[in-house]
Amino acid sequence: MTSDKDKTTVGRLKSRPQFLAVRAGESRKGPLFLLEVLDRKDLEGDARVGFTVTKKHGNAVERNRMRRRLKEAVRLSAGFAMKPGHDYVIVARRDLLHAPFDALTRALCDRIENKPKPKRPSAGSRKP
Repeated sequence: MTSDKDKTTVGRLKSRPQFLAVRAGESRKGPLFLLEVLDRKDLEGDARVGFTVTKKHGNAVERNRMRRRLKEAVRLSAGFAMKPGHDYVIVARRDLLHAPFDALTRALCDRIENKPKPKRPSAGSRKP
C-alpha cells in the first residue's frame, strides 16, 4: 500500500484557455517535443499537464499514438519530476513517433528538471 507522500498526482489541462495561458510561460525546446511551463504560484495545487499533437504530424492514428506515448511517459516517470503548482504543455514533434521509449522518458525528465539557459544579448545591443 502506498502512502500519500509516495503518490504523485498530475492533473490534466483540458480547455483552450488553460493551454493558451501556459504559452505565456517559458519554452524548453527539444528534438522530440516542445515543453511549455507556467508557474501558477500555487504551492498547494497539483501539477497539470496537457498534450498537443497538430495535424501536420500525420493522420489520426499516428497523432493518437504520439499522444499515448507521451501520456505513458508522464505516467511512468515524468510525473515525479513535475513541480506542484506548475502547468506543462507538451507539443509533440514528428520524431517522437519513432523514438525509443526510454529515450523519450529520459528526454522528458531532463527537459522538466532543467531550466533553459538564459539567452545572450544580440551583438547589436552592446555599447561601443
